[in-house]
Amino acid sequence: MHIGYITPEYPHPEVSHAAGIATSIKNLANSLVKQGVRVTVFVYHQSKDAVIEAEGVTLHLIKKQSFKFLTWYYYRKLVNRYVNTIVKQEQIHLLEAPDWTGITAFMQFKVPLVIRFHGSDAYFCKLEGRKQKFKNFVFEKLALQKAKAYIAPTSYAGEETAKIFGLKRNNIKTIHYGLDLDRFVNTHPEQFQPKTLLYIGTIIRKKGVLELAEVFNRLIDKDPNAQLLLIGGDSGDIKTGSTSTYALMQSLFSETAKSKVNYLGKIPYSEVQEHIKNAHVCTFPSFAETLGMVTIESMALQKPVVNTSLGWAQELIDDEVNGYLIYPKDTAAYAKKIITLFEDKALCLKLGQAARKKVELNFDIQKQVKKNIDYYQSLLL
Repeated sequence: MHIGYITPEYPHPEVSHAAGIATSIKNLANSLVKQGVRVTVFVYHQSKDAVIEAEGVTLHLIKKQSFKFLTWYYYRKLVNRYVNTIVKQEQIHLLEAPDWTGITAFMQFKVPLVIRFHGSDAYFCKLEGRKQKFKNFVFEKLALQKAKAYIAPTSYAGEETAKIFGLKRNNIKTIHYGLDLDRFVNTHPEQFQPKTLLYIGTIIRKKGVLELAEVFNRLIDKDPNAQLLLIGGDSGDIKTGSTSTYALMQSLFSETAKSKVNYLGKIPYSEVQEHIKNAHVCTFPSFAETLGMVTIESMALQKPVVNTSLGWAQELIDDEVNGYLIYPKDTAAYAKKIITLFEDKALCLKLGQAARKKVELNFDIQKQVKKNIDYYQSLLL
């Protein structure tokens, strides 16, 4: 079997951008290769055209181009032609694409197309309670209508997307993202930097970072030794028009809290693990995710996680068993739970061990890759 992935991002030095979608695709692609499946990845909106071999996966970088008019249409057609050429040459059996902005709208393929719900613009707009551009909704719906089937990383993401676009739920298969657990090992979970709270993700309103600022103010009031480490790129803010959400966070921090915040910005993915291992507690107070890779990565490394209580997170964490689920706007309860963890090392280790077991059970890529292969094969019958 030969599977092709169409994506705007992938973790590789020659690729201009890589985030959660990229990580999940690479984890799956590498595991498919180990199972004897050929994998080709088409990465669009790149700075150059190139073909690269990476860990058994063939990457086709497709240069971003502009046209005199209707660039959104003609660039899609350019990508479509290129993908179809390689599909025919390399005998690719099935293609998969993300739902975000409906990249495959106006595209036609000779092989089945599966769309994975990494998170459409419509999905995030609904969760954030903001209005979506009509054009984006049309593109995403057109793309979904042309797909043969769909994969959702959580049942919640699948159900919400089905509601938004009027999809038949029996065409949606829930398959969680997976981790190569051999690469996520914490041999000394008892060793960490005390009172360090870690957040990883884009600094953007929908991730709950403004609420996190208030949570940290409360932490500092109770424990002046607390520290907050932030990792991730800054982003503009849709609501206020600010070019920097981190600047908005800074305006919310108390003077005492501000001196205890360390913002690293974007760092290489290879360095993130050490920061997770070093953290006392990891927190992800998001209002909009489909799953949240950093949550399961932190759990795999045996960290106590205080997470959002919203839909998708309930499929990752069993509250008070292998982590905590709290609504981000309840900043008092959020801070109280983190303080409890800061003051109880034994509880942290207990939750961390249970978190690792949860990931081994539900998010091991060796189990998830077989589910993906079985589903792909069912679509080729």
